[in-house]
Amino acid sequence: MSDKKTDQGASQQENTGLNRDMKRRTVLKAMAGLPVLGLFGVGLLDKRNYDLSKKNSIIKDLGLDSLELPKSDYGQKKSQGELIRVGFIGFGTRGKQLSNALGFMHPDDVKTRQQKNTLNSWLEQEYLDVAITGICDVFDNHAENGLATAGNYTRPGGEAAPKLPVKRYRTYQEMLADKEIDAVIIATPDHHHARIATDAAKAGKHIYCEKSVALHEAELNELYETVKNSPVVFQLGHQIPQSVVFQQAKEIVKKNILGKITLIETTSNRNSANGAWVRHLDAKGNLKPGDETVIDWKQWLGAAPEVPFSVERFYNWTKWFDYDSGMIGQLFTHEFDAVNQLLRVGIPKSVVSSGGVYYWKDGREMPDSLHCVFEYPEKELTLMYSGNLASSRSRGRVFMGHDASMELGNNVIIHADSGSTRYREQIKSGAIDTRSPLLTYNPASQQIDAVSSASEKYYASRGLTTTTLNGRAVDVTHLHLREWLNCIRNGGTTSANIDMAFEEGITCIMAHRSYVEKRRMEWDEVNRRIV
Repeated sequence: MSDKKTDQGASQQENTGLNRDMKRRTVLKAMAGLPVLGLFGVGLLDKRNYDLSKKNSIIKDLGLDSLELPKSDYGQKKSQGELIRVGFIGFGTRGKQLSNALGFMHPDDVKTRQQKNTLNSWLEQEYLDVAITGICDVFDNHAENGLATAGNYTRPGGEAAPKLPVKRYRTYQEMLADKEIDAVIIATPDHHHARIATDAAKAGKHIYCEKSVALHEAELNELYETVKNSPVVFQLGHQIPQSVVFQQAKEIVKKNILGKITLIETTSNRNSANGAWVRHLDAKGNLKPGDETVIDWKQWLGAAPEVPFSVERFYNWTKWFDYDSGMIGQLFTHEFDAVNQLLRVGIPKSVVSSGGVYYWKDGREMPDSLHCVFEYPEKELTLMYSGNLASSRSRGRVFMGHDASMELGNNVIIHADSGSTRYREQIKSGAIDTRSPLLTYNPASQQIDAVSSASEKYYASRGLTTTTLNGRAVDVTHLHLREWLNCIRNGGTTSANIDMAFEEGITCIMAHRSYVEKRRMEWDEVNRRIV
């Protein structure tokens, strides 16, 4: 009897173990279907929901759940006012981009975008009620591309788009003298900007001028006085104020989420020949087209010192100080505009620049490593800029406050500071974790077209390409041109007006002269001059 009982007990234990094992396998099989890490999914999901609820509560406490952004009427109404006839002075790479933003595209590019299925996004761009009626470029190839672009009737606006004749002008003076031109877009190399813009203002033409606005203090002063004493509408080619991300950042600063800001760090990093403005060779390593039979070299030089014709200088003009101020004029200008538009810092009291040509040993004058410190003692803050053309490491654009820091690019990321006064209790209680973002904002914008070149990738990362309006991706350059045209028709002040351009121009000239002259530059506010 005892043996039988023992056998029965053993059998029951086996059955219990078998049932337990079957149940365990059944549970595991069921849990395997859960979307979050199997057996631990429920706990993680609860924690995630708890963290999200906690963060939403913090956002509400900070008043960030009701940020007020300007409402956009983009795409909701037709342009009102008379047709504006625009002339392009300079039709290279940037001229082409500006014409696309204005609503004009070369037939070859139309075909390419049709093949990529990206044409419709451009055709849905708001119709701006303009006509390109003039093209001026010293290079025949560029002028011909401009004429073909302006004369192509595949445009946003469809049948409503006017079909006006377009004329080539051999000199910009000839264009400015023509009463059939209402406004000009200046997209030449930088050493022409101030002179052409000044002459355009004297001729009564509205002006959209690419950066940088001027290379020398005297020409900047002349441009400023001329525009201020004329009825023309001026817009400098900086588009970041049109971005929804930038507008969001502006509201965050207004609500004092960061606390007292004493340090701003802006950076530029690239690591390619194209990104370092080596652009005179095609993809196969051959010289790009151009010689003195098709390029008016004397006119291209303008007031710059006379030198023999050079295809390398023609395409890579950014490398020489006769035509540009290098990274300061090409990249820092965007950084300064972002900071000045956000905080209205204006002209610094002093600037010190340093750096050198440490990588690109190709005869350039422009440094490939550059660092500038801008001091604002009255505002109790420092702006630092660091640029490098031999490393692609992204370092961002950061506004550092006592309570939090904000990184601003194609999105906004806020981190609370571990030494914050405002958030001390929340940090102490664990409600705010300084190791993770306090707030992130991304409008989920997507590129209208593929981003391919080093410059395009860089500008996209800085929030300088597209933004999201009413659920759709929109080119910010298009919005910047739209603002300019609206001010021409209806009055008002552009975001990158002549006052903003003057502050930027002086700041950049101070930084460039500091590098060239190897000394600290100061701004004499009383006499309004650099010393």
